[in-house]
Amino acid sequence: MDKLYLKDVEIFANHGVLKEEKFLGQKFIISLELDLDIREAAKSCDLSKSVHYGELCHNIEKEFQKESYDLIETAVEKIAEYILFNYPLVKGVKVLLKKPWAPINRHLDYAAVEIYRKWSTVYLSIGSNIGDKKKNIELAIEKLNSIKEIKVNKVSTIIETEPWGYENQDSFLNGAIEIKTTLSPKELMEVLLNIELEMKRERLIKWGPRIIDLDILIFDNIISEDEFVVIPH
Repeated sequence: MDKLYLKDVEIFANHGVLKEEKFLGQKFIISLELDLDIREAAKSCDLSKSVHYGELCHNIEKEFQKESYDLIETAVEKIAEYILFNYPLVKGVKVLLKKPWAPINRHLDYAAVEIYRKWSTVYLSIGSNIGDKKKNIELAIEKLNSIKEIKVNKVSTIIETEPWGYENQDSFLNGAIEIKTTLSPKELMEVLLNIELEMKRERLIKWGPRIIDLDILIFDNIISEDEFVVIPH
């Protein structure tokens, strides 16, 4: 993946826990490393195929000064979100935020936080065998699409399948969904469980009837045996 850099952009803002920091403000230094494909821009000399780094610099300053946060951890997260949600060509972003005037009564070059955030490719399974199964699946997909951190890219053909594990129930409609998300596996699983809860899923019998069933099949190339989310599923 190609890179675009903005290094050591100085911005005056009012972030910090202390009331003096919020009132007087101080200097912050931001560096960005963007992941994107700039080959087409290079060949065509078309700026719309890349990121206008001058425009980005001014937009980041406005975004950074828009609110006052207690923690630089929050401020840096907001910068990453802004870039990923507003620059579709950017696949991932590393943000380094330096605080050279940190009020700790000691000499230091700076305190800093660095994060990397990106759009991950995830495949979900979806199924229903209660009520209007097709409508249930469509509603769940709408709910996924309404979340800013999730983009539904593709939906498979929905097929009818026989129940497994507990056979004394109606057949299922099942399919798969490809999404892009900036959420972590744990955060995404929490979203899926909340959607199931909103749609009144009840867990009464193992492998039993369910109005909606959402699971993470594949999340990038992550392998996880965490109790909360097992990947691949």
